[in-house]
Amino acid sequence: MAATVDRDGTGAAGGRVTRRRERTRARLLDAAFTVFAAKGFGRVSIEEVCEAAGFSRGAFYSNFASLDELFFALYRDRAELIAGQVADALARDGGPALDVPAAVDRVTGVLLLDRDWLLVKTDFLVHAARAPAVAATLLAHRAKLRAAIADRLRRARGHTALPAVLGDTDGAARAVVAAYDGVTVQLLLDQDLTAARAWLKQLLTALLTDATTPEPPEHTEPSQHTEPSEHPQPAEHPG
Repeated sequence: MAATVDRDGTGAAGGRVTRRRERTRARLLDAAFTVFAAKGFGRVSIEEVCEAAGFSRGAFYSNFASLDELFFALYRDRAELIAGQVADALARDGGPALDVPAAVDRVTGVLLLDRDWLLVKTDFLVHAARAPAVAATLLAHRAKLRAAIADRLRRARGHTALPAVLGDTDGAARAVVAAYDGVTVQLLLDQDLTAARAWLKQLLTALLTDATTPEPPEHTEPSQHTEPSEHPQPAEHPG
């Protein structure tokens, strides 16, 4: 039986994955990404992935037990990359207060809005919707992304006000991820990356800005005493 690679990086025989195998695995993942994005997960065979990577089926099975396992590994690597990018972008503020416009600029600047990735991600979402075990894994990775956002918002509590309608920081983090999901769907359809980043920036700024803070009253000039008219009107006499 061919050895497989467990999620902790060890092979089925218990040995550490060698650098050569790591390179092979990386090439298989890169090739799979290209093929999945072009054809869709359900229309790709192991042979096509191997051909694109320049390896035999033996090389494939020494790293992955199935196409499903490779697909999951591909999604996991990209999802963890995104979660790390968001966490790093949010961590760059020096103090506890969150500079919302600056943080939004950083987050929208690093988020993966690559159409090929969004195609693969959508395929994985559809696949997970029909496979409860895969769905549980997908939910866990989404929770990791939300946790990175919620952690930063939690540290800003007391320094930066969030809209009360979102509830707590976890609710705000869910709203941020939902905004990202919505923008990426639009991007898949119209393929306008510039508009997608601009719209995402507007949405996140609106979500993370407390619009209920009362504005200071407008300054009004004190009323002036009205001087009597130089030509007063004669009083009317009863008829």
